[in-house]
Amino acid sequence: MRIRLVQGLALLSTGALAGAFGYGAANLVPTFNAVPLDMRLSFHTQLMQMNGITMQGAMGMSALSALALAVLTRGATRWLAGGAGLLAVASFLITRLGNVPINGRIKQWAATSAPADHAEILARWEAFNYARTGAAFAAFALLILLALHRSQAVQDPNDTL
Repeated sequence: MRIRLVQGLALLSTGALAGAFGYGAANLVPTFNAVPLDMRLSFHTQLMQMNGITMQGAMGMSALSALALAVLTRGATRWLAGGAGLLAVASFLITRLGNVPINGRIKQWAATSAPADHAEILARWEAFNYARTGAAFAAFALLILLALHRSQAVQDPNDTL
């Protein structure tokens, strides 16, 4: 029962993380690019302030629950859950080391003005954003695969996963 609860938490939190990043990649980034720069900078700054706790919590819960599932299981289940946990950690590291420093620069630009190379820097932010989104989706996909396989194992007791 404990494994099923941890697995459910891992699926829920990783799905929420992938969904949030996916929404941002599919909707926010194109909107950022469609509005005037000063509007993008102001909105981006405010959005990052609001996202700070929420997204860090989702990344943390995704990583911890998937890694806990890996600790509680064996065999292929452990590998899939561990892989999902590491991908959630990767999304955190990409965010912390890639997006967050650029967010700080964007905050400064919103208060002053953007430098001449702002387009290149914003493109780098977008690349980091797509990378963390991909990591979150891959983590979620591994957990879905695990859930489907475990569900099949319940139906077929001879399945070793």
